Amino acid sequence: MFLNLNLKSKKRNDLSSLADEELIAIYKKSNESWVIGELFERYTHLVFGVCMKYLKDEENSKDAVMQIFGELHQKLQAHEVSSFKSWIYSVAKNHCLMEIRKGKTIERVKSEIYEKIHHEIMESANVFHHYNSADLLEKIPKLQHGITLLKTEQRKCIELLYLQNKSYREVAEITGYTLKNVKSHIQNGKRNLRNFLENG
Repeated sequence: MFLNLNLKSKKRNDLSSLADEELIAIYKKSNESWVIGELFERYTHLVFGVCMKYLKDEENSKDAVMQIFGELHQKLQAHEVSSFKSWIYSVAKNHCLMEIRKGKTIERVKSEIYEKIHHEIMESANVFHHYNSADLLEKIPKLQHGITLLKTEQRKCIELLYLQNKSYREVAEITGYTLKNVKSHIQNGKRNLRNFLENG
């Protein structure tokens, strides 16, 4: 019977009298966006609390809340939801866990790339064996900073070769430098980075 309600004329007080399950039933029949708005009003604090619990950051949590409710349009049509409160809690938790895993994966990849650069730089000077894994982790931020201090042509070539996994020839095509110049810039850049790491 509630499906016959005049949706456009309903006021906030009228909406609050509907159970979550009634709202979802209306949405599955009509795709009315105000249903999402009403569910957002009811559960935004809950979802934000879940996001803060897992993400530990207010801005990231606010972004996550918007993403979660932004995806509700599709999710509500695709799932049978018997208890919206429990379901949205699980959705929020899973979203946050995925974001955490994604962040860890990105950081791990970045660390591996910089470890590779560090390894090549220090190994070329036969001093790499002086550093253990803990030393490497400490030096990665310093290496990242050192790259930003290189001359433009050296920085471009090293970033393309290592961070974007380009070949020497691809680096030459992208930058317009000759292959000989690319190799020279990378060699000089690595030497400057080694000096920075040892003496900076």
